[in-house]
Amino acid sequence: MKAMKQIQKGFTLIELMIVIAIIGILAAVALPAYQDYTVRSKVTEGLSLATSAKIMVAESFASNDMAGLPAAAAAWAGNFAATKYVGNVVIDTAGVGEITVTFAAPPQIAGATLVFTPNIGGAVLVAGATGPMDWACASASNVTATANGLVSAAAGTILAQYVPTECK
Repeated sequence: MKAMKQIQKGFTLIELMIVIAIIGILAAVALPAYQDYTVRSKVTEGLSLATSAKIMVAESFASNDMAGLPAAAAAWAGNFAATKYVGNVVIDTAGVGEITVTFAAPPQIAGATLVFTPNIGGAVLVAGATGPMDWACASASNVTATANGLVSAAAGTILAQYVPTECK
């Protein structure tokens, strides 16, 4: 009588445990990275809204020098409506036209700010300045702006891990 060979069907318990362990390790690494990614995607809404304010500041300065900045700030304040993720975008009325974006959600960035400071020739706006306007973006740090030769009038409070490279 010939002994019949038994053919293995399916996976052994140890093979299944190894696969589950690998999936667990991948999930433990991927989940925090994905959470940061989703917060960064919310920050881009604030950057988009700040773009309109930047245009208003640039046009006001080009047409009326420093006297145009308070008028731009007042016009902007009357027309801005908060969104789900951005609580406020404010143009400074008494300073150099800096724009402060305050986030409303998600919890990691709620209440945090991002500050954009207009620069001409690597300095904050002053009466009579001419040339192209550049913007220094500052989160809790302003390393990139400083490296690019720009001056930030103030720092924001949002952690650098949630902002694009230009604002780190």
